[in-house]
Amino acid sequence: MPITSTPKIWMNGELVDWDKAQVHVLTHTLHYGTGVFEGIRAYETPNGTAIFRLTDHMKRLVNSAKILGMEIPYSVAELVQAAKDTVRSTGLPACYVRPIAYYGYGEMGLNTIPCKTEVAIACWPWGAYLGEDALEKGVRLKTSSWVRHDHNIMPPAAKATGGYINSSLAKVEALKAGYDEAVMLSPNGLIAECSGENLFAVRNDVIITPPLSAGALEGITQNSVMTIARDLGYDVRVDNLARSDLYIAEEIFVCGTAAEIGSVNSVDDREVPCPGPKTQILAGLYAKAARMQDPRYARWCELVG
Repeated sequence: MPITSTPKIWMNGELVDWDKAQVHVLTHTLHYGTGVFEGIRAYETPNGTAIFRLTDHMKRLVNSAKILGMEIPYSVAELVQAAKDTVRSTGLPACYVRPIAYYGYGEMGLNTIPCKTEVAIACWPWGAYLGEDALEKGVRLKTSSWVRHDHNIMPPAAKATGGYINSSLAKVEALKAGYDEAVMLSPNGLIAECSGENLFAVRNDVIITPPLSAGALEGITQNSVMTIARDLGYDVRVDNLARSDLYIAEEIFVCGTAAEIGSVNSVDDREVPCPGPKTQILAGLYAKAARMQDPRYARWCELVG
């Protein structure tokens, strides 16, 4: 999806003009992929623009950096305020928010110890990642030939820039084959996640999502969905799934900040009932929670002010 520019981007403590938010071609992370990022959404709510689970996202950004041995020179509270300032500067009622921490210009080579960490936050209007009709129409999944990272090769628990080469290869492979999204397997052949979303399958009326040990990112949307589902009384479990579990699932859905919640209509050309009843209910409640329309989850919405 193309990016629509907004007035300002926050860079290292100050708001700068969009077109001046530039980095040098010898920026370390451009060469080695040693950076971390987040995807966050701000929504229009009855009380004004609010950023959904902003503090949780910034905590995950800091944790991702810690896994890579990167020191972010700002506290979570400072990053939260910076995101609010950036969103406010756009004047947009709703937008996508992208914080990124990366090693800047000045050092080259694999040793990151001398490198300075730079931080930026940008935001722009962005629709649903898998399409506005992903919930009702559903998406076609293909099991990828690309395997999700092993924990001792590239830590999948870190939302690291270089790690997404793996996801990009899987996504493009799926698109070129005529599918909408890729399902990625762990090194031992179990379901990990999609290229950019967590996955849920319903089997025997139980909602199941793969564990972190299978290579899934600890999703914030995933956590939100599990909380809502349990509040509804659904049986929700974190457990291993084989690809054959998806072929015979009662319903499947994917979720992530960019994608929100999308239903799945087939996996490897095996049709899946779509959209499933649990998927529709959860998507409706998630949309309300993100927009501060359900008081049970108002704590997740941080007003820009």
